[in-house]
Amino acid sequence: MTHLDPPGGLGRPAVPSTAVGPGSTQALARCVSVEPAKFAAAHWGRTPLLSRADELPSPHGFTDLLSPADADELLSRRGLRTPFLRVAKDGALVAAARYTGGGGAGAEIGDQVLDEKILDLYAGGATLVLQGLHRTWPAVIDFARDLGLAVGQPLQVNAYLTPPGSQGFATHYDTHDVFVLQVDGRKHWRIHPPVLPDPLEKQPWGGRADEVSATADGPPALDVVLAPGDALYLPRGWLHSAQAQESSSLHLTVGVRALTRYALVEELLALAAEDQRLRATLPFGVDVSDPDAIEPELTETVEALRDWLLRADPAAVAGRLRQRAWPAARPAPIRPLAQAAALDALGPDSRVTPRPGLRWQLNPVGEKVALRVFDRTITLPGTCEPALRALLAGEVTRVGDLPGLDDDADRVTLVRRLLREAVAVPA
Repeated sequence: MTHLDPPGGLGRPAVPSTAVGPGSTQALARCVSVEPAKFAAAHWGRTPLLSRADELPSPHGFTDLLSPADADELLSRRGLRTPFLRVAKDGALVAAARYTGGGGAGAEIGDQVLDEKILDLYAGGATLVLQGLHRTWPAVIDFARDLGLAVGQPLQVNAYLTPPGSQGFATHYDTHDVFVLQVDGRKHWRIHPPVLPDPLEKQPWGGRADEVSATADGPPALDVVLAPGDALYLPRGWLHSAQAQESSSLHLTVGVRALTRYALVEELLALAAEDQRLRATLPFGVDVSDPDAIEPELTETVEALRDWLLRADPAAVAGRLRQRAWPAARPAPIRPLAQAAALDALGPDSRVTPRPGLRWQLNPVGEKVALRVFDRTITLPGTCEPALRALLAGEVTRVGDLPGLDDDADRVTLVRRLLREAVAVPA
């Protein structure tokens, strides 16, 4: 039987776990004031959790991730472009043309954020939303990777900068879970129960605006002011609104883009196209708008689908879900210039380690071995398997100590390939 490692490699699960490494555990501990097992059982996908600063481990709150000075740096000196910034006022988005333009000589493209226009909007009460910080700001990149490993799901991170007394968005719900991390200032949050529990991405709050508004007029489930260092977890679907208090507010919102059981349904239906009964054409001349005419076809289709589902291959479903999930959670960034230099200097005494946050599977294919990573499959000689497993185990490895290969030349050749493929990085 073909051996197939589970996602993550070497038995490491791609689901929430307390055994995903110290960095991951620490990242989750910064966001919740309860043990991971209790958070998973009592709150994950179920109920909000408020964690005050004195219940969390960091004495400096979240300023190490993104401070107000860092936000100013992004807005003024980093050539920020849309859509990495949104601006909202009075519950609506401001047109990007009001705050973007060309950046001067050699940077004439007109989608660049202009700091003087941002100043005018922010001073006038607009909220600034720095988007995709998990791709643009180093401290957030590392934190998001560690937290994503802890919860076993891909993340996105935005920052919200709100002037004193202002509210950027009306009461709404998100279609993903969020961790709210208050960095600076104070913000008043009003939380109401869902009008649609566990909404999917294709079920945004705008389609239920009347229900959302009516529920928001009732008593809140949670009415709190977040101060610097406080954190709030909200499952998807919970209604919320937030207003800055006497001073400006900066908070990070970590969105958890978790797969759902409906994703399993979607992949099962995609695979069901293999079944000939389900591909059959409806009878000639049938009136598909007539319930009586369609009833026998519906009955036969449901029967065929039930029969097919009983034969569904979990490995095939997992393979399709992997194609969704892995590209959504990139591993740690690499330094292309340093990596290229390491290729040139590589020798038996060089030390390497797997790329942090890399998800992988390794399984034999005939006389070869296939290494699956987040965006491709790398095929190597089967004799490389012991060395691959040793390197991917997560420890720093001396190239000359890799097992299973005959000489150092073969070991260097393998590691050079892994460095070039960005699977391994210099230690």
